[in-house]
Amino acid sequence: MASTTDLFLFSSATQNETFSSADPPTSHSTTPQNTPVRQVKMPPPPAPAPAAIRLGAPHPYLKTHGTKVARLHLFDWIVLILLVVIDAGLNLIEPFHRFVGEDMMTSLRYPLKDNTVPIWAVPIYAVLGPMIIFIAIYIKRRNVYDLHHAILGLLFSVLITAVLTDAIKDGVGRPRPNFFWRCFPDGIPNYNNITRQVICHGDKSVIKEGHKSFPSGHTSWSFAGLGFLSWYLAGKIKAFDQRGHVAKLCIVVMPLLLAAMVGVSRVDDYWHHWQDVFTGGMLGLVVASFCYLQFFPPPAGEQGFWPHAYFEHILHPEVENHVQLTATSNHHQGPVALDMRTNSQSLDSMEEGRRVR
Repeated sequence: MASTTDLFLFSSATQNETFSSADPPTSHSTTPQNTPVRQVKMPPPPAPAPAAIRLGAPHPYLKTHGTKVARLHLFDWIVLILLVVIDAGLNLIEPFHRFVGEDMMTSLRYPLKDNTVPIWAVPIYAVLGPMIIFIAIYIKRRNVYDLHHAILGLLFSVLITAVLTDAIKDGVGRPRPNFFWRCFPDGIPNYNNITRQVICHGDKSVIKEGHKSFPSGHTSWSFAGLGFLSWYLAGKIKAFDQRGHVAKLCIVVMPLLLAAMVGVSRVDDYWHHWQDVFTGGMLGLVVASFCYLQFFPPPAGEQGFWPHAYFEHILHPEVENHVQLTATSNHHQGPVALDMRTNSQSLDSMEEGRRVR
């Protein structure tokens, strides 16, 4: 008969063997609960294709909201009014009276003639003429962005040029070639006994105008308005499309030729020296170029047909909605609460192609 100790050892061994066979081997198998799950990263969805840019007739919305476009550029129109006030003030002040001696009058005795191109004709051919062309293209294409920005750019070109021209005239005070007859309308000269400086006895307004030779205002204003028109026509007819159509180039040059002929008339009328005309023409053309490129792409580019703001409206229409909502919110808050920073960023985004976030 087995002893008690032997029975205990047999029972313990049987239990250990049973537990060992019930427990699965930890080194060769894992439970489904402990199985690691791999995170598979899905590729990002493809970016939406950019909106197609149409150079044909714009959306009907672009034909009717000219007031809204002008409201977006309210600050620009205010600046234009300030430029008008500044230029009017420059014409009221007395220009610098440069020293004019007796020996200098030899080259200033040209006859005092009437203007071949009167002063009232300058805004007609340099401002109203281009505007008529802008309106004609608007009637054909119905793009209010193009009409508004063309008129705004033209006015900026002419008024900035006018302010610069009149400021330089007042500061330099160069006598005109016909200064002798302005100073001595009776032909009897009078000079200071010591300095031999002229002592004028003519009409004060005529003498004042005689000290405004440099630069030529007729020429600078002509190149400012007609130079802007040349840029505009170059973009509309695609003059630089590298197809070799010389007729397009002739159309672009015609306004510049008209402006140059105005400058020539100023020398022929003895109202300006040739240096005055050359400087005035360069001044007007440079300002016109800067003003055009501020609102329109270069004519040689693929998007040279319409202004910057038109393409921004097509690609990012939500920018304009943001500007309109901001303007409406500021209107309800009152004029003191106008958010200049937000409006400026939004307007810049429309002109430069950035998206407002």
